[in-house]
Amino acid sequence: MNILFIHQNFPGQFKHLAPALAKQGHKVVALTCRFKERKQWQGVDILPYPIQKRHRTSENPLLIDFETKLIRAESCSRSALQLKQTGFEPDVIIAHPGWGESLFLKHVWPNARLGIFCELFYETSDETNYFDKELQEKPSIYAMSRLDIKNTSNHLHFAMADSGLSPTQYQHQTFPLPFRDKISVIHDGIDTNDVRPDSDAVLDLQGFPKFSRNDEIITFVNRNLEPMRGYHVFMRALPKLLKNRPNAQILIVGGDSVSYSKARDDNKSWKQVMIDEVRPDISDDDWARVHFLGRIKYPDFKILLQISSLHIYLTYPFVLSWSLLEAMSTECAIIASNTAPVREVIKHDETGRLVDFFDQDAITSEISQLLDDPQTRTRLGQAARQHVVDHYDLMTKCLPKQLEWVHALYAKDANPQDAADAPGS
Repeated sequence: MNILFIHQNFPGQFKHLAPALAKQGHKVVALTCRFKERKQWQGVDILPYPIQKRHRTSENPLLIDFETKLIRAESCSRSALQLKQTGFEPDVIIAHPGWGESLFLKHVWPNARLGIFCELFYETSDETNYFDKELQEKPSIYAMSRLDIKNTSNHLHFAMADSGLSPTQYQHQTFPLPFRDKISVIHDGIDTNDVRPDSDAVLDLQGFPKFSRNDEIITFVNRNLEPMRGYHVFMRALPKLLKNRPNAQILIVGGDSVSYSKARDDNKSWKQVMIDEVRPDISDDDWARVHFLGRIKYPDFKILLQISSLHIYLTYPFVLSWSLLEAMSTECAIIASNTAPVREVIKHDETGRLVDFFDQDAITSEISQLLDDPQTRTRLGQAARQHVVDHYDLMTKCLPKQLEWVHALYAKDANPQDAADAPGS
């Protein structure tokens, strides 16, 4: 089978699937704009495609996002035509359509089966867009129209896609009913043999003290420190938390930019804005126990989870972070926001504790209660890991299902997984 992957930041969500298909003996090629030169990676032939420079043709801000996707689609299709001229004919194309790259590929290879990664359909409900009333304005007609236009790529892809793949039930259910029948719910997978507990782990990062499980460690992780992932709520809980827990060390991971939240108009980082807000209420001695680690390497991230006494995960109703499942796989005791994507994996007092996203006092209270109860932390952590092993393990659960999905797509019989059998149902 000839398989073509499309992802602007390849491998992205396909980091396990693409090499596994190559290992099965299939010819696997990827088109991406992440690299500037051709390279081989775990049996995958990665080909860069240059983005064509275009002057914006419309002054209507509603069209900017879609026009950017069209530029990506045109650029990717040009490289696809060059690849076709070498004789490559994919039987299956697997694409992340979020940046529009795959919009024209069925014109290049009309007989190829197209499977798309269905990460999110932009919803226009207040529950999603007016969740945080402090920082989110009530959506205007213009804002809702903008989301409708952003979904244009989703609509166009589903008109030509043969099958879809969503990692979670929450993401699957954001898509309109006519689309859902095409989508299988299969998570990207967690390598639970690699992401596992280690009682002897020691975190030794340059410029910071050494930390181990002998310390009282509270961990908080974002890709970027921003409101979408509850950074502002966690920071506002710190003054009381630090007073209540005089031995606690707070380890915060994340960059200074934004991934999902709106950037501030004053160009200040959310990280610094929240530091400026809470710092007057925290003594110098207590502030010395707050450690901003920035973005750390993945091996260090795993150690961070292994030494964590308690892991805090907060999110708006949005895509679930890999980091939560990785924390569960490491047997972290977890306090998480009682929001829709989280409830799919955290059952209150079974695999973690759920709190209201905005209730800083409840967060602080739960933290203190669990830190004083090591037996409950152990019970919750072990149950969390078992849940991930049973439903999200890469090698025994997710990757085999992903491979079945690809082979069904090739066989022109891409029957979606019954949602009732999906993890988290």
